[in-house]
Amino acid sequence: MLTVILRRYDHTHAAELREPLLDMHDQCYAESENRDGFDSRERFAQFVDGWSRRPGWDCVIGYDGDQAVGFAYGAPLAPTTPWWTKVAGLDPEFTHETGTRTFAVSEVMVRPQWRKTGTAARLHDELLRSRPEERATLLVDSAHPKVRALYEDWGYKPVGTSQPFLDSPVFTVMVRSLP
Repeated sequence: MLTVILRRYDHTHAAELREPLLDMHDQCYAESENRDGFDSRERFAQFVDGWSRRPGWDCVIGYDGDQAVGFAYGAPLAPTTPWWTKVAGLDPEFTHETGTRTFAVSEVMVRPQWRKTGTAARLHDELLRSRPEERATLLVDSAHPKVRALYEDWGYKPVGTSQPFLDSPVFTVMVRSLP
């Protein structure tokens, strides 16, 4: 039986977590056709560095013994966030951020051999378990309908699409209420 232990970290651990997060990313994206572009280690390092500097950054890593098998991290959206700017048709009231309204789940990633074990859901749920924000948001590659369906099973609803970077995929923007 698979036993994955979850551990929570904050921004004070970012430097020591950087390489393990990058290594897990490399394994998860080893088969990506865009390994030299948007899915590259270098590009992901920029995201890890940027997100882990944000106030309220939270990270949960799952371990099978001493081996890290997956992670989830994110941070609250700042009042000046560009998160919603490329999503057409949203009410300004919906996109108004205070710094404490919305938690953005930036990454949920599980190494291939631990997929379909419930580990992703456990990481995600633990990440959001004690969050004080009223809602969570995330982006899912629109070319991956099975992943979108998984997030819908977790309570997310699509609110639009966004291509936040010129070299990024088009993402479905999803939102769910937090208890």
